[in-house]
Amino acid sequence: MMDALAVPARDAATGDPPRRGRVSVRGLHVAYPGGGLAVAGFDLEIQPAEFVCLLGPSGCGKSTVLNVVAGLLRPSGGLVLVDDAVVEKPGAERGMVFQQPTLLPWKTVLDNVALGPLLNGHSGAEAEGTARSFLELVGLKGYEHRYPAQLSGGMQQRVGIVRALANYPRVLLMDEPFSALDAQTRATMQEALLGIWTEFRTTVIFVTHDIDEAIFLGDRVVVMSSAPGRILEDMAVQLPRPRRPEMQFDAGYIAVKRRCFELIRDEAVKGFRR
Repeated sequence: MMDALAVPARDAATGDPPRRGRVSVRGLHVAYPGGGLAVAGFDLEIQPAEFVCLLGPSGCGKSTVLNVVAGLLRPSGGLVLVDDAVVEKPGAERGMVFQQPTLLPWKTVLDNVALGPLLNGHSGAEAEGTARSFLELVGLKGYEHRYPAQLSGGMQQRVGIVRALANYPRVLLMDEPFSALDAQTRATMQEALLGIWTEFRTTVIFVTHDIDEAIFLGDRVVVMSSAPGRILEDMAVQLPRPRRPEMQFDAGYIAVKRRCFELIRDEAVKGFRR
């Protein structure tokens, strides 16, 4: 159970967590500094608590879109809204997990996770309680006083995920967070992430180049074109939750995978011929 001090406010009428985390990307254009467009005419609506995967060939602008939603990159045109507020800079309502863990190497695991709550005005005791609760949730109880260099890659990414979640963001942004992991660790991390998402129902935008990962994780798979990035197809993944690895043999899974493969292969060929 999470520490009582850490539980987010609930709706007074229903007792349910507030339905926040709606993301609207409207007419997004992002230009390269030297000219040309990375993203052009990108429109996407994501409902609260949805898990949406952005999938596409290398260089299609997936990470660019994510960085604009995070407030790390200013668009050349269009806008992004989170719960009807225009995104202009980074904010605590959006948590970010990068491809490589960005933990502070001089801080312990506990201090890395507690940092966000401390910066947001919580007391030391509250921040530590929140950090301990999250670390226990991802199986890292007992590792609180280790440093990042003393952890495996998978453990470091677990710390990175719960560090992002410790501020209870409305939206969790993930930029290929498992791509550097070995296959077995990656599969374990995917299931762990779905367990965390089921617990907190945070809106997730997950960037990946791996078709199986996108289908296994997402409610929707948004396939992007080669640069300038735009949406080729927005596919609902009609697989029941909780997801299980053996679902990869289901007819519905195979149909979505085939369609994703066709789209990405065609775009990769186009990019190669330019």
